[in-house]
Amino acid sequence: MRDLIPWGRNNQAPSLSRNEQAVPFLTLHREMNRLFDEAFRSFDAPSLFGPLLAWPSVEIGETDQEVRVAAELPGMDENDVEVLLSDGALVLRGEKRAETEDKERQFSERFYGRFERRIPLGFEIEEDKVAATFRNGVLTVTLPKPADAPEKAKRIPITAEGRR
Repeated sequence: MRDLIPWGRNNQAPSLSRNEQAVPFLTLHREMNRLFDEAFRSFDAPSLFGPLLAWPSVEIGETDQEVRVAAELPGMDENDVEVLLSDGALVLRGEKRAETEDKERQFSERFYGRFERRIPLGFEIEEDKVAATFRNGVLTVTLPKPADAPEKAKRIPITAEGRR
């Protein structure tokens, strides 16, 4: 198992094995992986890749009456999540904790820790009627629009060049 993992949790590269001493391409491969890992660690990765790395993943739907935001939060329950309206944005905040304290674990691609996702609204909502439900690892927030909300979009006519 340890041969499959290029380095442990402390990010120290292991000593060269006999295979790597005999085949310099393995050493080159390991060093290139280390180089890229260090380069991306020094940048703010979410801003590099935009919403691709945003967590939790959300799905947003809109009707004339409301906006519905669904966020996938597997392995969590409603007590682990906080929903806020702040400065014209919906804020989803929480913490996902590991189920066990497995000190023997060598490798994990699972996400643990605190998170915060801000979703700018850009329209008026009825704050006192906002509702949130949690079912099967999916948080759904319903944001009702006021009935008398002004239309924020204005259609601009397009004319062809030379015709009026």
